[in-house]
Amino acid sequence: MKIIVPMAGRGSRLRPHTLTVPKPLVPVGGKPIVHRLVEDIAKVCSEPIDEIAFVIGDFGNEVEQELLVLAKNLGAKGHIYHQTEPLGTAHAVLCAKEQLEGPVVVAFADTLFKADFKIDPDDDGILWVKQIDDPSAFGVIKMNEKEEIIDFVEKPQTFVSDLAMIGIYYFKDGAGLKTELNYLIDNNIIKGGEYQLPDALRRLTEKGKKFKPGKVQEWLDCGNKKVTVQANQRILEFDREKQVQLVSNSAKLNNAVIIPPCYIGDNVEINNSVVGPHVSIGKGSVVENSVIVNTIIQTETKISNANLKNSMIGNKVSLKQEASDLSLGDYSTFEK
Repeated sequence: MKIIVPMAGRGSRLRPHTLTVPKPLVPVGGKPIVHRLVEDIAKVCSEPIDEIAFVIGDFGNEVEQELLVLAKNLGAKGHIYHQTEPLGTAHAVLCAKEQLEGPVVVAFADTLFKADFKIDPDDDGILWVKQIDDPSAFGVIKMNEKEEIIDFVEKPQTFVSDLAMIGIYYFKDGAGLKTELNYLIDNNIIKGGEYQLPDALRRLTEKGKKFKPGKVQEWLDCGNKKVTVQANQRILEFDREKQVQLVSNSAKLNNAVIIPPCYIGDNVEINNSVVGPHVSIGKGSVVENSVIVNTIIQTETKISNANLKNSMIGNKVSLKQEASDLSLGDYSTFEK
């Protein structure tokens, strides 16, 4: 089994946190989004993951090496491909065309999920979907009476289905997908200035491929600060259910109250503070004389005399005095 992870976008809706790191490497629950994504996919796969391809922009050698290590830690060989122009989802997948052979999972790296199904290797394809209240802002699937997917509708203005595609797909035959992606490029089939993956999916179903829905219990978007903080909350709840160790043994807690679930990273120091619930603090950060609730704090940041709620604080930030509901990027200094 192979995984292709298109992640070339810089994540403008999550700025300033994506000014120095790409969105898929922003941590949620103490672990980068893309790390959690590929680990969760590995859990639903019936076969071992042999190769993982990351389709990225110009993120630099350090990011590339981190992604290759991620693949290695999952027992897979990592590959780096580049998408230099924002030409759409179909184009992004085709950037890793060498990996489009045999069974493959395509997973766009801005979403997390919780599911309890296993991929059936005999299925032609599976599309991860989530039932939602208002499907008009999403791409949805249309099914027949056998619950086979027969069409894909982008942002329907009249009701077609309430099962939204979350951006993760399994294909039994990667080569067949590659053929249809090439067809879109060769024939310049563009919508909104981009080559769209659902157009290739539609051609596959028209040729007789039978796709089934893989329904998930939770779909966690990480597109902006608000929903990323909400995703952090849910991830911490999931990890507590799985009895994951969330507080590092190297953390120093001095007159500190930790209200679980919270992630406290390596060498974090918390003094005279109340932290939690639903707080993640990255390695090497210091919190003192503060009350922090439902917040993400990244690495090597110092928080003093603060009252934070529903906030997201970047790496190497210095924050002093009172503040609330913030979104501070890396290397910021805030004093009041």
